[in-house]
Amino acid sequence: MFRIRKTIIFFNLFILIVLSACKHTTAEEEIYTYLEEAVRIESEFIGQQNKITNLEAEEQKIYKQIIDLGTDNKDEIKKLAKEAIGNINKRSELIDMEKENMESSKEVFQKTEDYIEKIKDQDARRIAGKLYNKMEKRYLSYNELNKTYIVSLELETELYEMLQKQDLKQEDLTKQINKINKGYEKVLDANEKFNTYTIKYNELKREFYTLANIDVTYEEPTIDEEIDKKGN
Repeated sequence: MFRIRKTIIFFNLFILIVLSACKHTTAEEEIYTYLEEAVRIESEFIGQQNKITNLEAEEQKIYKQIIDLGTDNKDEIKKLAKEAIGNINKRSELIDMEKENMESSKEVFQKTEDYIEKIKDQDARRIAGKLYNKMEKRYLSYNELNKTYIVSLELETELYEMLQKQDLKQEDLTKQINKINKGYEKVLDANEKFNTYTIKYNELKREFYTLANIDVTYEEPTIDEEIDKKGN
């Protein structure tokens, strides 16, 4: 069965900030605070990504075992199919948690909108507006990614339910596998779109901090390192 491992590149940037002492917080500093709080919220879920990846690998092994058994050993196939469904349920729970995490991040991020028009520097205000719009598109693209992944999990569940039937026809099995393949092609497309928005957002964020004269030190892995770390 063709499988695509879902990879999410978080926009987390581990930043140390040095702000000049002042009595009043500027609009730029308020925006900074909310941007980095949104980062922190998303970062809380990073550890769960490894669990999802490991579960995907385990499910692949189960599927291979079923294929290797052929059609004669029905009892063992049924046992493995139930195990695979349990695996999918665990991934579904983690995906639900991930969505809640992203929604919390979005709620915090949107608080920056009230401060954008208060930015005095025209260039910084313009970039802040572009940054906001890009992040809104990023959240929308995540929702699409989430939906397509959930559909793929549902299709996989249907597959393992079919494999437990005594009268399963090869034609029906082939059709279901084709549906799963097409589903994961959509997951890959949605994932690439999400990652593109993430990269563009990070670029705008750096530019905004520079224009806003916010002194930051970046300590972050490269995009390639992030991809490698998450097993893509």
